[in-house]
Amino acid sequence: MFDTLLVANRGEIACRVITTARRLGIRTVAVFSEADVDARHVQMADVAYPIGGPRPQDSYLRGDAILDVARRSGAQAIHPGYGFLSENADFAEAVAAAGIAFVGPSAESMRRMGSKAGAKDLMQAAGVPVVPGYTGQDQDPALLAREAARIGFPLMIKAAHGGGGKGMRIVHDADGFAAALESCQREARNAFGRDRVLLERYITSPRHIEIQVFGDHHGQVIHLNERECSAQRRYQKVLEESPSPFLTPGLRQAMGDAAVMAARAIGYANAGTVEFIVDPDGGFYFMEINTRLQVEHPVTEMVTGLDLVQWQLAVAAGRPLPLAQDQVAQRGHAIEVRLYAEDPDAGFLPGSGRLTRLRLPAVSAHVRVDAGVVEGDTVTIFYDPMIAKLIVHDVDRPAALARMRQALAACVIEGPQSNVAFLERLVRHPAVVDGSIDTGYLDRHLDEFIGDDPAQDDADHAQALAAAAVVALLAEETAASDVATTGADPASPWAVADGWRLGHAGERRVVLRGGDSRHVVLAHGHGGDYTVTIDGTTTAVAGARYLGAMAKSDLGARFNGQGRRYRVDADALHLRLHDGRRAWRYATVPAFEPPRAVRGTGGDRVLAPMPGRIVVVRTAVGDTVVEGQELVVMEAMKMELSLKAPRDGVVAELRVADGDVVDADAVLVALDE
Repeated sequence: MFDTLLVANRGEIACRVITTARRLGIRTVAVFSEADVDARHVQMADVAYPIGGPRPQDSYLRGDAILDVARRSGAQAIHPGYGFLSENADFAEAVAAAGIAFVGPSAESMRRMGSKAGAKDLMQAAGVPVVPGYTGQDQDPALLAREAARIGFPLMIKAAHGGGGKGMRIVHDADGFAAALESCQREARNAFGRDRVLLERYITSPRHIEIQVFGDHHGQVIHLNERECSAQRRYQKVLEESPSPFLTPGLRQAMGDAAVMAARAIGYANAGTVEFIVDPDGGFYFMEINTRLQVEHPVTEMVTGLDLVQWQLAVAAGRPLPLAQDQVAQRGHAIEVRLYAEDPDAGFLPGSGRLTRLRLPAVSAHVRVDAGVVEGDTVTIFYDPMIAKLIVHDVDRPAALARMRQALAACVIEGPQSNVAFLERLVRHPAVVDGSIDTGYLDRHLDEFIGDDPAQDDADHAQALAAAAVVALLAEETAASDVATTGADPASPWAVADGWRLGHAGERRVVLRGGDSRHVVLAHGHGGDYTVTIDGTTTAVAGARYLGAMAKSDLGARFNGQGRRYRVDADALHLRLHDGRRAWRYATVPAFEPPRAVRGTGGDRVLAPMPGRIVVVRTAVGDTVVEGQELVVMEAMKMELSLKAPRDGVVAELRVADGDVVDADAVLVALDE
């Protein structure tokens, strides 16, 4: 095995690789950009080296800088993680030429899979089922349009050298083909440096099922069973699980055999994933081979009991696979979701900023957390906004879903917006619970997962607000009691925060802010028994008490005679309640703070939602535009964002051009009547 390993990545995957290396007694070397000086992976490694500016092309994509660090640090192997240089054949080749082991497949295997078109042709020749389509070199738009007509609609346009859901468009008719082709080629050019595309028949209501494969340098190739990844939004996976609730034993066997056949066809060694699209009748077709470790690999680790990074290192060191196919175990059920800094209610707009509060569930035999950040870290604009991966395991699928719901309920993320509420809705949705979700379901029914929760009525909101008021009242009483114990007369009635006044029971005033709403709470009572009036509604609260350490536990109380329990996470200024289905967040504010103004755009400007680069401007001064018309396309945090007209009008001012870099909230377009 190696003595020193360089991890050519950042974030949670760098931390994940370092964890296994440390367990194996391997010294670890990290690399970091200017944006990651204080990052968690830098602190975890034994030694860390700077490699350039914050943009990926100035740091994590600089193979020469990484190789220089490897030489200076004495690294014997380089683990690329996923993303960045992990599937770059030239980098893998340069690593091998330097006499350093690349923890991944050979450059030759990568090149065979680096083009989706070439991979598809190769798989078809090897007898692996493929989707009918066009994979030719000729990229003349007229030819592509004719091929599209031959294949038939709907069809998929895919970047031939892409991955991660980038450079993919579904076209439903010939009229929309040219615009979709242009958009797909542009995104592929920006993301991968090449704009070649291929065309495929679009399978309606498909499942996405992938097989984890492993090969060694001694000719052995096996698979480690499947992962179902059908819960997707715009081709980005949001929930992965194993085993698939869709596969029969016979179909599982057939897909596993096909995956091994695909890996053998390219002489594959190390970890890889063969991805298939599966139609409702069980017909399956090769999509691609990801020649790296997948983001969702912990799902396989949980159900097999194996450490795939340890296997990767062993194979890279020349050792044979430790197990034969019939020795691979499958125990229980595992599910993974990805916690992102993004706003689902704003089109899943990626977020950035400091994580002022980060609480993740306790790790146990049933719960695993792979994170690349800690509380106080910043989610930057330069990289993927993932905060952590949450993985659960239990004896069967219903138990695993219940574990996931509990784990999500324990997540508290403050600072940038997060997708936690979206994920909570997802794991309770019937399409997920009954295992019937297909890859297009979320995009077709997104309104079922965002916005107001139809399962929560006005009474739920009112009761949660009353519970939040109780948390604030108990905190006030505890603070007063703490002060009293240090005073001259701890028994003084003035040391009791119950609003007592001579001759009558006093009224206490608490103000809570939830979003842009300000709620004035008028309360009478003390010690867990209160009458609270909020927004004109009065609630009798009795027996309120914490069922553990205050402000980080469950709060139990009777509200108008009905017993309820809430999970509480609170500090002096903020509090979060969770009723087992969803969370409410409030801030305690001064009792006489004036209401906040609700921010708006006035309907006459298009603003940059975040820092980024202008890809293309689709309008000009003097143009007449209609509400919803695309005016500007910008790129930020690895995504293309379409910015549209907020109303009908005339373009009065255009402040950007193609290629400009803009700050958040910059005015891009101004409209006149």
